Amino acid sequence: MSTRVQHALDQLKSTGVRITPQRHAILAYLMESMNHPTADEIYRALEPKFPSMSVATVYNNLKMFMEAGMVHELTYGDNSSRFDANVSDHFHVICEKCGKIEDFMYPSLKDVEHAAEQSTGFKVKDLRMELYGICSSCKEQ
Repeated sequence: MSTRVQHALDQLKSTGVRITPQRHAILAYLMESMNHPTADEIYRALEPKFPSMSVATVYNNLKMFMEAGMVHELTYGDNSSRFDANVSDHFHVICEKCGKIEDFMYPSLKDVEHAAEQSTGFKVKDLRMELYGICSSCKEQ
């Protein structure tokens, strides 16, 4: 188990959350795969090891991880939420053909947030930047 997963489990335990084998597996899958899976993809990946686990169990745990600030929900118009265990400041590039999502880092866009606040009077609380294109796998086809 990675130290990142262990740290997350310790964080949950410290808030009184019981660490079930399913909860551990869902969190580990999210943190180790980093492929922005849907709840259904998580369920299908873990079902062989946990045949009695339901899709509802996956959703309930994802909701709890989101409330704990460990996972972000990504919604991109295809009506299937994807889940991201990378909660650091980063952005996404999305393939228009296959839907693959990859993280990329970019220096802070604080100047954009500041300009928006100055121009509109809003207090900016969050920023989401998405880039769309064709991934290398789809380009080769």
